[in-house]
Amino acid sequence: MKPSHIVQLLVLAALWGASFLFIRVGVVDLGVAPLMALRVSIGAAVLVVILALRGTPRTSFETLRSRAVPLFVVGVLNSAAPFCLFAFAELTLSAGLTSVINATTPLWGALVAYIWLKDRLTALRTLGMLIGFGGVVSLVWGQIAAPHGSLAPSAGATALAALAATGAALLYGIAANYTKRHLTGVDSLTIATGSMIGGSIALLPFAIATWPTGPISLQAWGAVLSLGVACTGVAYLIFFHLINVAGPARAITVTFVIPVFGILWGALFLNEQVSSGMIEGCAIVLVGTALATGVIKRIPGLRQRHA
Repeated sequence: MKPSHIVQLLVLAALWGASFLFIRVGVVDLGVAPLMALRVSIGAAVLVVILALRGTPRTSFETLRSRAVPLFVVGVLNSAAPFCLFAFAELTLSAGLTSVINATTPLWGALVAYIWLKDRLTALRTLGMLIGFGGVVSLVWGQIAAPHGSLAPSAGATALAALAATGAALLYGIAANYTKRHLTGVDSLTIATGSMIGGSIALLPFAIATWPTGPISLQAWGAVLSLGVACTGVAYLIFFHLINVAGPARAITVTFVIPVFGILWGALFLNEQVSSGMIEGCAIVLVGTALATGVIKRIPGLRQRHA
C-alpha cells in the first residue's frame, strides 16, 4: 500500500471513529430515530451529488431505479437499523467501547456467510471468531462488574446497550452477505447512495413520530452535520476510492484502526475513562477479527482444516 493510501486509510478511520463521538453528543438532544434520519438523509444528499458528478450518472440513476427493492433492504440492514441500535447503545455505553464492539462486524459477516452462503471456514478463522466474541464478552463483563455510582447505568442497562451494539454489528454482517447475493455487479458508490436513500425513507416516519419537543443545542446540530457530511458522505467517498486504488482487502483493514480513534476521540473530547481492561479487550477483539478475516493467515502448528 502506497504512503498516500495509508494516509487516506487513517483519515477514513479517524472519520468513522469520530462518528461514535458525534452520535453520543447528538443522541441526547435529538433522540435515536431523528438523529439517524438526519444523518442518512444528509449522507444520501452528499452521495447523490457525487454520483451525479461521476462520468456515467444516467446509468447510475437507472440502476437506482431498477434495483430499488434490494437497495432499500440494504438501506435498512446497513444504515437505518444498525445506526439506530448504535445510537441507543450510546445512551449508556461510551463512544470508545461502542466503536470496539463495531469492530466485530467482520466476525459476524464471516459467520453469516458460513450459515447462509455456505462459505467454508478454516480452523484458523473459526478460532478467530471465538477469540473475537470472547473479547466482546470480556469488555461487556468488565463494564457490568465495574463499581457503579448513583448516576452510573445499571448492569441490566449496560448489558442491553451492549446487546444493541452487537446486534448492529450483526446486521452489518447480514447486509454484506445480502449485498453479495442480490447486488453483485452493482458498483459500490451506487449501492451506498441507494442504500442511504432507502435508509432515509425507512427512518422518516419514526423520526417524525419521535421528533424532540424540547430545544436542540448547537452542539447537537453540529454533531448531525458532522455525521452526515464528514462521517457518511466524505467517508464513503474515501472508502470507495481506496477500494478502487488499493483493493477491497486492503480497504477493509480500516476496521482495525477505527476503535483506536473511537477510544481516542472519546477520551479527548468526552473525558471517557480508558481502563487497562478495555485496552486488553480491544486487543483481543482485533486479534480475533484479524484471524477470522484472513489478515493473519497462519499460526505455526495449527492445521488449516475446513468446516
